[in-house]
Amino acid sequence: MGFKDKMTKYYSDAYMNKYGDRMTSVSGTVLSVKTETKSFLGIFNRLHVWLVVKSDAGKQIAKCEYKRNRWFKKPEFIDINQGHKIIVMGIKGEKGKANSEVVIASNIANLTTRKDLHPFDHSQIKKARQQATKMRTR
Repeated sequence: MGFKDKMTKYYSDAYMNKYGDRMTSVSGTVLSVKTETKSFLGIFNRLHVWLVVKSDAGKQIAKCEYKRNRWFKKPEFIDINQGHKIIVMGIKGEKGKANSEVVIASNIANLTTRKDLHPFDHSQIKKARQQATKMRTR
């Protein structure tokens, strides 16, 4: 194992120890999208997106938030409209805090337009769906 692999493993293990119990994913239909962009002196750019997602499985509604700050360039975001099917991968808020019900998004996959914020392997989603449908039929 090289130095780069050791560092990657160390950081991934530390992340899992800190946030592992709060990691979650939300899938469903988008009910609302609110995007806010700010630029401070043309140097510092901020993107803040709020999503309201209705789960396909039940009547649950999840609020999701995506924040991104960037120097000199505007942060990029994928096109999401009302009615699109999406999967939001992120971290739940801490218990006892004001935003405990909000999911802080780290990656968003739009299944309608087949685009994602950060590229990842979509075959894992298909396998998980197949396993879920098999479990439901039993």
